[in-house]
Amino acid sequence: MTVGTLGFYSDFDDFQTWKQALQAQLPALQVVHAGQTERPEEIDYAMVWKPPQGIFERMTKLRLIINLGAGVDSLVGRDDLPPNIPITRITDPQMARMMAGYVLFAVLRHARDIPLFEQAQRAGQWTYRHPRSPEDITVAVLGLGQLGAKAAHEIQRQGFRTLGWSRSQAQIDGVECSAGMETLDAVIGQADIVVLMLPLTPQTKQIFDRTRLEKLRPGAAFINVARGALVDQAAMTQLLQSGHIGAATLDVFEREPLPAEDALWRLPNVLITPHLASVAIPSSSARQIAANILRVSAGELPDNIIEPSRGY
Repeated sequence: MTVGTLGFYSDFDDFQTWKQALQAQLPALQVVHAGQTERPEEIDYAMVWKPPQGIFERMTKLRLIINLGAGVDSLVGRDDLPPNIPITRITDPQMARMMAGYVLFAVLRHARDIPLFEQAQRAGQWTYRHPRSPEDITVAVLGLGQLGAKAAHEIQRQGFRTLGWSRSQAQIDGVECSAGMETLDAVIGQADIVVLMLPLTPQTKQIFDRTRLEKLRPGAAFINVARGALVDQAAMTQLLQSGHIGAATLDVFEREPLPAEDALWRLPNVLITPHLASVAIPSSSARQIAANILRVSAGELPDNIIEPSRGY
């Protein structure tokens, strides 16, 4: 069976690993590096992460674009997307599990005051703070898509009072869900820990500006595993320095890599990780990608199509 050629492009992922994973699912699939091939006109499917401008121009046979991840903001804001070509995102359950694990780690770290004990250890001080009961701690998860819903479910399983917020109403067992911009400030005002998991769209860019950050409870912890551009980073830094935001776990930033001179690196109440809370795993994600390729090659629509105008 001939299924065509897939062109791969990512500066962050290993081409050979993905090629092997895809061909394990579809041995007849030709996999080429889209940035190195001399025959882009033979590419039927493009699997990309932050590709360079104009990369699709010579892919005259293109039938499908696969975003190499769950967040599609780096694709939908472009002006060089070919018209009428479906764009899909990866919704691998392993990614949701990985994200939920990271978020749960970050929530538990703040709930158990681990940053305080880390600072005490560095100072050589035996510092005691009595643990709080989980039901006395309120955690707000903002963004209840596949990743956010899984994270909120895991948090409530630990006994925390869990609030959820999204643009449209969601229902998750054990989670108090709210929807609409008119309820956002009330949700974050109740939270001891805020977890940001929203997609980046024109409507959510800098949704956490200084005014909204100042509406966090004094001393609240802030976790961002979504996109740096959702937050006014300078204002967040100042509020961390003043103690209004008590602590933060940050996996994403306005500029990545985070510049070495950025003040966030030197704040003792901040944990920084390099955008790894959830990543696509080739061995499991390849199954979903292969299924979509087979659908498209059979003249059907793929699953997990995103709407560029909506941003997710």
